Amino acid sequence: MSNAAIRRPALGKGLDALLPGRASAPPAAPAAPPVSDGQAREIAIELIDPSPYQTRSAMDATHLEELSRSIAATGVVQPVIVRALPNGRFQLIAGERRWRASEKAGKTTVPAVLRNVSDEQAMEMTIVENLQRADLNAMEQARAYERLSREFKMTQEQMAQRTGKDRASVANFMRLLKLPVEVQAHLEGGAITFGHAKALLALRSEEEILNVALNIVVLDLSVRQTERRVQELLNPEKIVKQEKTEPPMDPNVREAQDQLQRSLGLKVRIEDKKGKGRVIIEYSGVDDFDAIVSALG
Repeated sequence: MSNAAIRRPALGKGLDALLPGRASAPPAAPAAPPVSDGQAREIAIELIDPSPYQTRSAMDATHLEELSRSIAATGVVQPVIVRALPNGRFQLIAGERRWRASEKAGKTTVPAVLRNVSDEQAMEMTIVENLQRADLNAMEQARAYERLSREFKMTQEQMAQRTGKDRASVANFMRLLKLPVEVQAHLEGGAITFGHAKALLALRSEEEILNVALNIVVLDLSVRQTERRVQELLNPEKIVKQEKTEPPMDPNVREAQDQLQRSLGLKVRIEDKKGKGRVIIEYSGVDDFDAIVSALG
């Protein structure tokens, strides 16, 4: 075999390397996800999906319209927070009202800060951000706290630290989930208040809770009237005896007693004699006891 025959394959390989049109292109590297640098950037509204972890069940149409008009006039003051999805879209973590209001205002983009976080981190950030807002109703807050406890095994103390609330408030909201579903619906719809609900939690049976809740809705009972009704059910004989034998309670003492009951959502009795006496707080479980301890610091 001649030397030329031996060199021919090498020559062909050299031509392939020298001629760009004949060289095979290397496989394209996968696109890197957008960098999470903490800087706001404009992202197309149509590329953003709502969060599947949203705890708010409904948005007030009037407030959304007001925010839309404000954004149309002055723009979005605070960027939304999103994370990148594998399909090139983005998912909201916080700021759904701003995103929806921007779309309603006719905007095509919205300022957004990108965060590279996992599903679990996105869920936690969404729930905590919502709990820090003032427009969640009591049941939405209760379910959000319960989800943090269930999904992330957070203690009440940890939830309080994350949301800036006190532990007693967290405990009181979570106790609302013990109410019958019918009463929860009244609370979520605004027919009864958080104060009414805490008074109802002192009752021992579901039937009693439902009956008193119905009285609140039909008779438009105040929180104090509800507390009175609850005490009559808990201690019917004692109430009658007190009315017959005991002198009327000092108005200031009664006000303090009622205030403690509203704050703790538990039965409280103050026995006062000329400025001396005792405060008796009754509890029916570990959660109630924790709420008392937390409230007392």
